[in-house]
Amino acid sequence: MTTLTQETPPRTGIGVRKDYHALNAQLNLFAPDGSIQFDKDQEAADEYLRQHVTPNTKTFSSVHDRLDWLVEHEYYEPEFLAAYTPEFISGLYEHAYGVGHRFHTFLGAFKFFTSYALKTFDGTTYLEGFEDRVVATALYLGQGDTKLATSLVDEMLLGRFQPATPTFLNAGKAQRGELVSCFLLRLEDNLESIGRSVNSALQLSKRGGGVALLLTNLRETGAPIKKIENQASGVVPVMKILEDSFSYANQLGARQGAGAVYLHAHHPDIMGFLDTKRENADEKIRIKTLSLGVVIPDVTFQLAKENRDMHLFSPYDVEREYGKPLSDLSVSEHYDDLVGNPRIRKTTISAREFFKTLAELQFESGYPYVLFEDTVNAANPLEGWVNMSNLCSEILQVNTPSHYDAAIGYERVGRDISCNLGSLNIAQAFASPDFGQTVETAVRALTSVSEQTDVDAVPSVAAGNDASHAIGLGQMNLHGFLASQRIRYGSEEGIDFTDLYFLTVTYHALRASNQIAIERGKTFTGFDTSSYADGSYFDKYTDRDWQPDTQRVRDLFTEAGVAIPTQADWAALRESVQQHGIYNAYLQAVPPTGSISYVNNSTASIHPIAAKVEIRKEGKLGRVYYPAPHMTNENLEFFEDAYEIGYEKIIDTYAAATRHVDQGLSLTLFFRDTATTRDINKAQIYAWRAGIKTLYYIRLRQPALEGTEIENCVSCAL
Repeated sequence: MTTLTQETPPRTGIGVRKDYHALNAQLNLFAPDGSIQFDKDQEAADEYLRQHVTPNTKTFSSVHDRLDWLVEHEYYEPEFLAAYTPEFISGLYEHAYGVGHRFHTFLGAFKFFTSYALKTFDGTTYLEGFEDRVVATALYLGQGDTKLATSLVDEMLLGRFQPATPTFLNAGKAQRGELVSCFLLRLEDNLESIGRSVNSALQLSKRGGGVALLLTNLRETGAPIKKIENQASGVVPVMKILEDSFSYANQLGARQGAGAVYLHAHHPDIMGFLDTKRENADEKIRIKTLSLGVVIPDVTFQLAKENRDMHLFSPYDVEREYGKPLSDLSVSEHYDDLVGNPRIRKTTISAREFFKTLAELQFESGYPYVLFEDTVNAANPLEGWVNMSNLCSEILQVNTPSHYDAAIGYERVGRDISCNLGSLNIAQAFASPDFGQTVETAVRALTSVSEQTDVDAVPSVAAGNDASHAIGLGQMNLHGFLASQRIRYGSEEGIDFTDLYFLTVTYHALRASNQIAIERGKTFTGFDTSSYADGSYFDKYTDRDWQPDTQRVRDLFTEAGVAIPTQADWAALRESVQQHGIYNAYLQAVPPTGSISYVNNSTASIHPIAAKVEIRKEGKLGRVYYPAPHMTNENLEFFEDAYEIGYEKIIDTYAAATRHVDQGLSLTLFFRDTATTRDINKAQIYAWRAGIKTLYYIRLRQPALEGTEIENCVSCAL
């Protein structure tokens, strides 16, 4: 009899039935000796599997009986299975079951079975265990390549690589959304573009991840329409339409629709845009669920430093004067010309007042996200201008406009953006017997996601994906790994490791993409005009020998058997890339990683933990407790939370990684409950000066309510 779930451990006592929720809660209560009861959480995971999962799981007599049943009843697509022989499939499943995967935490097991595992259409019975979801994902991404499928099973089951939620959730399922994490769309200054973009947002939200839209090119409130003055309504009404669209369209209820909008800081509607997030905003303009992002050039900081007014420029006039939209123009480079041009209407606000408002809103709501325009474009390896990011602020790619006819059909299809994401678990990947092979397997898996994504409902997204083959290999579990090695987050050694780790990943990612280009005789569109083609991208790696600054980090790389690329390695790679190209226009992006971190037993992304024992609310189950991965009673001191560590060390860590990542990193900043808006302003300036590309959320620790202290409570005391 073949069971669909992992093998559960033997019962601690025949007939003994323990409440797994209560066991998990004991994680938040100190033991009599003052220690944290990590064993209770593991016991909770085991009991959850034994009491809930196993009795509610459908079993079959063999692997192929199971697969035949799933295909026949329209749970699995037949095509991805047909690419392999039955013998290979059977062997791969047996191999997966033999690895001996176990969930390390109750929340990890709970998240997987509530959010990822395939269930019967009535939701009552599980049709997959963790191994089954892993194998289905590996077979689907392998596309008949048995070597890749086998490698992927090992990388996922051993926790070294984890595809992002849409891929892991949907791969192989007959009733599914797309494998893509998010999409980015640009709007042009006409109703055809606005209407088409609203439809595209609906279509994309229905199929999968979040959707970000660029509003910078829309004419401002009061701008003329057909030369008649004071007619345009500005960006806020479009935001309201989009917010309603996302609330309506979601992915079969599995993921709620989510959207973000980006606006340039020098757009005349910028203050009204920000006001939509004020707590006391009028309901006619208040934006509750749409995320906001602001694009800020270097000149804005300079104006604030000099306590000058900042000019806001009419997109309508800018496009007529420059022949290109405001979003595609370097405002820093053209600022004086824009100010001096009498044919461009402009208004002024105080630059310092702008930053003060920004900080006030981030203090209240955590929004807006920030994109540092000139920093991003200085590092962009491709021709073109990056003018927006995504719902999590880590995707930074070039887009191009589409043009439409009166019926909203495409006259010319531009290139919009899709995000094909997955993350390495730094602790597990660094322990891989072949680190380079682990990175290459991840790159090939994400390339498969790109190749199997065809969003024909939105031709501009399909065109962008087909041209770029862009992927976003991310990272998670940095804090968990550092603490397990007794290295403090943000310390000299911690930053040194981050720097050299990301450098090494970059080398192997480029090497893998170069190998794919050689195999297929094809590069991404636009390679010839990129800094890869002329070799300048590699200058920073060939001009000096990158080695750790600290002995501790040298020892870590040596002990793990991970070779740091030498100048000669980089020079050889540059030669091969210039000769053969690379297949993927973009290779890395570090997302925030949410649910997959719990399933993978990782600290989220590369930021510090928010709490040693995290408290989450999970539906009807209520409070669930999650211990920081790799934390033990012996290494607690190395698990300082993000609020205590402070923004400087977080920014310094991200800055070390940023210089090796071709896209962005989702950077959340954490502040104590004593923080002021001035502290947030200082953090923004510190991040900009450090070379950070984007800022995600601003989080403020909520002060404890008087009288809420709980005796013997771990999360209250740490």
